[in-house]
Formats: sequence, structure tokens, C-alpha cells
Amino acid sequence: MSTFRDRFAAGRGYLAACTLGLPADVTREAVLADLERWASGTASAVEYSATLERARGHAATLLGVDAARVATGSQVSVFTGLAAASAPAGAEVLCIDGDFSSVVAPFLARSDLRVRHVPLADLADGVRPDTWMVSYSLVQSATGEIADAASVADAAQNAGARVLVDTTQATGWLPTTDLDADLIVCHAYKWLGAPRGAAFAAVSGRLADELTPYTAGWYSGADPWSSCYGPDLHLAGDATRFDVSPAWHAWAGAEAALGFAASLDAAEVHDHALGLANAFRGRLGLDAGDSAIVAWPDAEGADLAALTAAGITASGRAGRARVAFHLWNDLEDVELAATALGR
Repeated sequence: MSTFRDRFAAGRGYLAACTLGLPADVTREAVLADLERWASGTASAVEYSATLERARGHAATLLGVDAARVATGSQVSVFTGLAAASAPAGAEVLCIDGDFSSVVAPFLARSDLRVRHVPLADLADGVRPDTWMVSYSLVQSATGEIADAASVADAAQNAGARVLVDTTQATGWLPTTDLDADLIVCHAYKWLGAPRGAAFAAVSGRLADELTPYTAGWYSGADPWSSCYGPDLHLAGDATRFDVSPAWHAWAGAEAALGFAASLDAAEVHDHALGLANAFRGRLGLDAGDSAIVAWPDAEGADLAALTAAGITASGRAGRARVAFHLWNDLEDVELAATALGR
């Protein structure tokens, strides 16, 4: 797996895939080629649509669903917002205490919904008979902890509740092809190394029937080129009716990035990233874990400052220092980070 370092222009000491991923060579080339086409006046709206459809197929592969179930957009919160706007008045939504705001805030914005927060470990047990939806991140942004998706799905099914799972901090290093959820949402700019502004979602048949496509526009029709004008409402019969008009230049890079990620052996990528994370945990005296994200208490920011001073790109969240290991990293990065911390 370390041979993939050659696919990235940078990466030594870059431990921040959980903040902003790096583009592989094919992604960089696609973005530069798109810029040249745009600048030369040869860019084509029809070609951008073809690019998006290829990207949709790659996204479907990464989520293990049919492409007809995949909607494309710009941000996770847009898809969460559709779920929140479509929830019946008085419905209960169950969230993880301290989860990323994009899977929480849209529900809180509606004063007539009951949003309840529980610790990550209690998420499955927190599902009640009157829970309408469970909305959570598969991998917690601040801590790197991984939710027990199977247990949550079982509990939700028993209660008749819907499930929204955000895989932004998972897809790209953690296989996400076997999730049982009504709405899987993902932004591709982290572990997938795509430009920011390319997000996608997989929608179940049940939820597709319940969601109102409030963001419907010219790209939500079965043939976008015939749905550019009113007075009629043009909606596709599948999940593409939830498409948001694509940010073309972002998707030019995202198509290459998603295709690259989909071509890799997902188990091999997982073992590589997790192996490096656990090697680093060992250097810190921490127990082995199950996440490629390593976070530890750093309330004063001293450890983050030491990493930064040593040329390591890391991050701090919620009073913790946070590093992540991905395709461009190897054991030398573990050594550099551990040495910077005096370990």
C-alpha cells in the first residue's frame, strides 16, 4: 500500500485526511485539464453532465448501491435538510451527543421536532418506539470513534424508525458497502480526496417516497436538458430527483477521485490506514483501536503546537489533538509525529 505514495504530489507529515484530503495524480490532472478547457472556451455543459454521471456510478460502487439510488449535491447538510424538512411535526430524531453539526443542525432548526442526544455507546439502546429517525455520523469527527451501525439498524428496524448515516469520515478508508440505512450521505473532500463541493447520498425506496424534493431544479428531472423551464414540475422517477445542480468544476475532479477510490482494494486500504494509526497509538502508550483517526486530550493545544512546529499537518477538535493516516502515509510519518511529541 505504501506504493500509493507515488500517486500524490505531497503527503510526508500530512496527517489531516480527516480535515482535508489530498488529490491523487488523476484528480489533479482532471482539475487542471478542466481549467484549461474552461479557459480555452471548449468546456461543454453536456460533457460536465457525462462526468457527473460517471461520478454517480463510482459513488454507488463505494456505497454498495445501485446508481439509481444515488443523488448528487454540494454539501451533506443539504441532504440532511431534506430529511429534516420532510419530517412530520412533533417527530423525534435521535442523534449522538457531540456529533458533527451537519447531521444535527437541520433538525434543530425546526422548532416543532423533538431532537434527543445520547452518548455514542447508547445510540442503539436509545431508539424508542416513537423515534422517527436516527441521524448520526458513522465515524465521529472529533474522536474518530466508530458507531455500531448494525446494532443501530436493527434497533431502528424494530422500532420502525428511519436511519440517516453520514460517512464523510469513513468512505475512503473504511468500507461502506454494507450499511443498512435509509439515507447515506457523504462529502468527498476528505478521505476521497475530491475538491470541496461534491457530495452524494444513497436514498432508500421508503425514504424517497417520504422526502419532498424542496431543492428541485433543472437537474432534478429525468432529462435535465428538458427540465430547464416551467411552468411544469419535472422530477426524475428515481433518487436523481434530489440532485442539486452540480458545481461542474468540483465534479470534474470528484469523478477522477471517486473512480480512483473505487478502483482500490477497500480491505487493503483499511488495513493500511488502521495499521499506521495503531502503530502511532502504540508510540503514545494507547491501546490499539479500530479507527484511522487518532485523537487524544490536548486541552491547552500543546501537542498540536508541537506537531505543527515539527512540520506535521494535524488538527485540533473539541479539546483534543487529532491525526489521521491514509494512502500517502507510511511508518516514517508515524515516526515523525511520535518524535515531535517526545515519544
